[in-house]
Amino acid sequence: MFGISKDTWIIAGLGNPGGKYSGTRHNAGFDAVDAIATKYGIEIKKKLFKAHLGMGKIDGKKVILVKPQTYMNSSGEAIAPICGYYKVNPDEKLIVLYDDISLAPGNLRIKTKGSAGGHNGMKSIISCLDSEGFDRIKIGVGEKPQGWDLADFVLSRFSAEERQKIDEALDNAVEAAELIIAGKTDEAMNRFNRKNS
Repeated sequence: MFGISKDTWIIAGLGNPGGKYSGTRHNAGFDAVDAIATKYGIEIKKKLFKAHLGMGKIDGKKVILVKPQTYMNSSGEAIAPICGYYKVNPDEKLIVLYDDISLAPGNLRIKTKGSAGGHNGMKSIISCLDSEGFDRIKIGVGEKPQGWDLADFVLSRFSAEERQKIDEALDNAVEAAELIIAGKTDEAMNRFNRKNS
């Protein structure tokens, strides 16, 4: 484990633990963190504060990848103590990746602050951190079809066509995180905050 550094970033992906939730829409954040881990050869195996963590470097900066194991609606109970333990100011060095039903599959939206927008995982994080000022990368998972229960929809899996778009979005999410860490948040927003056809 490396020591505390002002250049340490926390990158947290939201999802639900357990195999039965793997690959569901609600686990897009987990999938994005896994994509970062794969690209940079980071093993997510340390257990701390109700989360699984992996440590490595991106663009010369130390990063801690986090996958809360609290279930989605209590994500803040894992992320807030990790920020405190590693002395990371969330308003400066926290990126949260998560699913967004208001975006079409494959679209991303990068924001530097804001409300939870109805997302229970984000509500928990904002409440536990007492802040809305952290970076977030939203991954579009599609709008709930008419007649569907929201919980059933976000826990459903993607069609083959959607999965292809999501896989591309995960690659883009990795690039967006890299740009944010490099101090190029505006560039990330300009590149990825646009609708794909």
